[in-house]
Formats: sequence, structure tokens, C-alpha cells
Amino acid sequence: MTDHTTPQQADRRSGVGRILIAIYIVLALAATGRSVYQLIEKFEQAPLAYSLSAVAAVVYIFATIALIAPGPIWYSVAKWTIGFELTGVIVVGMLSLVMPEIFAHPTVWSYFGAGYLFVPLVMPIWGLLWLRKHPEKAAR
Repeated sequence: MTDHTTPQQADRRSGVGRILIAIYIVLALAATGRSVYQLIEKFEQAPLAYSLSAVAAVVYIFATIALIAPGPIWYSVAKWTIGFELTGVIVVGMLSLVMPEIFAHPTVWSYFGAGYLFVPLVMPIWGLLWLRKHPEKAAR
């Protein structure tokens, strides 16, 4: 049986890229589960916070798909999605510090992702650096 895996595909399925994708999968699942529960059970308590948690979940889902999917279009989607994620973490993080009253409850990105051990702050930085360092490998 012949292995038709290119060096770029092999690199994408191993090492740091694989760890990055695995963590994004966990974030996507955690944020989606949290936001679905919040939107169904508690939306009226904190509509802005819970809507932002849902946005974060969608961003993590798209980032995960874009990191896994082959091709230059998905590479661009990954860069833009992860860039949006970093912007969201910084903006929501700053707002939660200077104007905490606008968030009745915390979001995934509140206080720069403190409720998730700051993983939401670290991941987009790591993701963008990885994509920048491996453009042809990430795009396959």
C-alpha cells in the first residue's frame, strides 16, 4: 500500500500543528456547550455576555475547521478567524476590566479568558504565530 501523504500534510498531522488543532477542538466544544446552555437557560439574565459566548463558540468552530481543512482559502479563513478571535479577547477583556457592569455574567473572553485559564488569550497568539511560520505547510 502506497502512502500518498505529502510532506506538508504529514507536518500538519503531527507536532505543534496537531496540538494546536486539538486545543481548538476542546475550546470549540467547551464554548459551544457553555453558550448553548446559557442561551437556552439563562439568556434573559445576561444577553450581551451570553451572546458573546456564542460568538466565541462560532469563532472557535470556524478556526478549528480552517486549521484542519486544506488549501489556501482555508489558510486565509484561519488567519482572519484567529485574528478576529484575538481582537475579541482583547476588546472583551479590556471592557470587562474597565466597564464590568456591561457584562452581567462572564463570557469566554471576559478578563482575557481568565475563566478558561487564559487559554483564549494564548491560543490566537500561538495560532497566528504558527500560521505565519508555516504558511505553505498550513495551506498545504
